[in-house]
Amino acid sequence: MKIAIINGPNLNLLGTREVDIYGGESFDNFLKSMHDKYANLEISYFQSNVEGELINEIQRVGFSSEGIIFNPGGYTHTSVAIGDAIAAVLTPVIEVHISNIFGREEFRKISHVSAKAKGVISGLGLKGYELAVEWFLDKK
Repeated sequence: MKIAIINGPNLNLLGTREVDIYGGESFDNFLKSMHDKYANLEISYFQSNVEGELINEIQRVGFSSEGIIFNPGGYTHTSVAIGDAIAAVLTPVIEVHISNIFGREEFRKISHVSAKAKGVISGLGLKGYELAVEWFLDKK
């Protein structure tokens, strides 16, 4: 099974950025543990701070993977184009947020992605990515 993890802006700074909100573990370290835990899966990873690059990656993996785990970061609240890209591909998408976006500032409660995703996991830290993988495995 092929699962693509796509992370949006500022998620390259996990482990050093606002650790009180996002935790102290780097995504590279977390991804290694995911590869170890799910050695039977083909897990690809892509991160960009650029909206168009995220759209290109969604389109690239959106017809060849069995699942996409996507944390759009700040683009969640601003990008209609990313929502449209998710709607345009065949691969189901689980939207993941490390923090509870519904318990933060008002503008973070708006998502242009959620309506196009199969589901949303928010506020469970990096564990949300694992839960998304488990959902895809259950749907296999």
